[in-house]
Amino acid sequence: MRVVQTARSPYDFRLLVVAPDPDLRASLTAQLSFAGYLVTSAATGAAALRLLGEHHVDLIVVDVEIPDVQALARDRPTLTDRPPVLCLATCESLEALVPSLGTEVQDYITKPCRSAELLARVQVLLRDRTNTRSGTVLRHGDLLLDEVACRAWRGDRVLDVTPAEYRLLRHLLLNAGRVLSKEQMAWQVWSEARGVNAIERLVSRLRQKVDETPPHLIHTHRGFGYWLGTPQ
Repeated sequence: MRVVQTARSPYDFRLLVVAPDPDLRASLTAQLSFAGYLVTSAATGAAALRLLGEHHVDLIVVDVEIPDVQALARDRPTLTDRPPVLCLATCESLEALVPSLGTEVQDYITKPCRSAELLARVQVLLRDRTNTRSGTVLRHGDLLLDEVACRAWRGDRVLDVTPAEYRLLRHLLLNAGRVLSKEQMAWQVWSEARGVNAIERLVSRLRQKVDETPPHLIHTHRGFGYWLGTPQ
């Protein structure tokens, strides 16, 4: 059982929805509000920046097709507390994500997105943000990751992991039991859409270290991606 907990309820989190289409903006606001989050919305990057200056925001959900997305990327780093970004994009606009918003993007969803997927991604990012601030220890069985020391162990064995392997292992632990696509994992490790071959090599190296002793914890779901856990 992994230790990934937060005492905060959805009512403690403020989300900012940024989307130019009024129907999409209203739909996102309604879905997130119904889930219990306090939601503020804006139609442009400039309006979003004004709201960020007025309110504490825990997470930004942004449609990358807003006309001034570059302004949001350029000016947001001046904020003292930069919230993570969850992007909504079409397959065609994914390539524009990185040059538009840079490495501040923590996750993305392709449009149209299902409500269940949207809420799941929001929950993971907010949990990730809370755990980072509180210095949570993540655990699954005898696999342990200490976010304060930035170190990992398998039983009594210290894992000699690189920064990229550490980020990937952390993401797998935060999503234990959930199948993650290679593209999604690449985004979490490098904040960019790298080729699947890079993730395959990284997973292979991490497996050699984590699964040196049984039971094996990192698994392949052929055609879908990878997951961490103990098979039943």
